[in-house]
Amino acid sequence: MTGASGVGKDTIRHAALPDIENLFFSISATTRTKREGEVHGKQYYFHSKEDFEEMLANDGLLEHAEYVGDYYGTPSKPVLEALARGQDVLLELELVGARKVKEKMPEAIMIFIAPPTLSELERRLRSRGTDSEEKIQKRLSRAREEIKAVKEFNYVVVNDLLTRAVRDFKSIIYAERVKSKYIEPQDIARFLKEL
Repeated sequence: MTGASGVGKDTIRHAALPDIENLFFSISATTRTKREGEVHGKQYYFHSKEDFEEMLANDGLLEHAEYVGDYYGTPSKPVLEALARGQDVLLELELVGARKVKEKMPEAIMIFIAPPTLSELERRLRSRGTDSEEKIQKRLSRAREEIKAVKEFNYVVVNDLLTRAVRDFKSIIYAERVKSKYIEPQDIARFLKEL
């Protein structure tokens, strides 16, 4: 799942995940400062730049990127363990990270969460009250670039009405599960034999 900062990725995920079985959410690592109420290991794994660079040096990240002055990345081990258990894995990534994952795992399903408008995105960013004006402008500039890349994604969910965005997000996961279940050659052969 990718989308601009402030588009509602966390809100959609929190609303959708309780209804989706066998889905592992991978918590990202970051060097950004904790916001009020955030807990290490719950929203993110918060690290110093030095610790983050050590994870990079030890090949401990599936992907990583710099975003408006901070590093973000996906620890490899939990993702690989979840896949080995047969779980689907949900990654919440920025655009550079999503591209890296798609390059390493071409079978990944890419979902872009879009704002209804850029002015609404700006309103949401400002209403957080957590970023300086400079950081808000960087996030908006980055959002424009991310939106231009929307054609790289399998699906787009517009977060204009939360209930609809959550429904669409869950529908994508359910549809992909059914699709992947029935396109296996052995399944097709078995069905054809029964005809």
